[in-house]
Amino acid sequence: MCGRYIIATDAEQLAFRFGAEAPTAGVAARYNAAPTQQLPVIVNAEPARIQLLTWGLVPAWARDKTGGTGLINARLETAAQRPSFRDAWRRRRCLVLADGFYEWQRTARGKMPMRIALKSDEPFAFAGLWEEWRGDGDDSRSAQSAENRWRRPGASGEAVLRTFTILTTTPNELMAPIHKRMPVILRPEQEAAWLDTESDRDWQRVLGPYPSDAMTAYPVSSRVNSPRYDDPSLIGPLAATERPLPLGL
Repeated sequence: MCGRYIIATDAEQLAFRFGAEAPTAGVAARYNAAPTQQLPVIVNAEPARIQLLTWGLVPAWARDKTGGTGLINARLETAAQRPSFRDAWRRRRCLVLADGFYEWQRTARGKMPMRIALKSDEPFAFAGLWEEWRGDGDDSRSAQSAENRWRRPGASGEAVLRTFTILTTTPNELMAPIHKRMPVILRPEQEAAWLDTESDRDWQRVLGPYPSDAMTAYPVSSRVNSPRYDDPSLIGPLAATERPLPLGL
């Protein structure tokens, strides 16, 4: 899975790299991006604009907006079939902008956080899905039918929540000793095609683990374990003397 990542590239660089307009409010650097935070995403409905969406997908049919608290990842192999993701797979795809992510490797002394990034240290995009949940400002739904749960767009009191999830796949050679899953990282030439929902490309076959020889991984501070910490020191390599022993030693 992918439960934390980094997006510290500034807004102007992101706009240039992805050919999209940056948010007017700017994009705050996140060295420990966590679920429920608003983070930079490009959605297929507006591919020329970077927007801030909430991490943790809430399906449009969810009874309340807490329905996506745990939906931070979707498995590439099953997303097209699962009720929580299949409509978004067909209609609502996105690029989740990042320049690294964290995963925890098991060691003899406990789990050790690792920072994983491209060797070029350039920003990239995870393949993602997004949804738009429309509430009425009151999460009580018990007496309402499914047809009447949502107010019409623009209705007074309507609450709109845009959320996203990150697709994961099997690990490459670099990631396999660290974790059994890894996020789907798109190659630059795949990004526009992924946003094209009219394409009949078999993405479950086309997508897969990013080439390991283009990636790097190293241990970082255990401060990453808490989303309360969010500063540049988190991505610094951990000194060899501070690293836990790997399993088997």
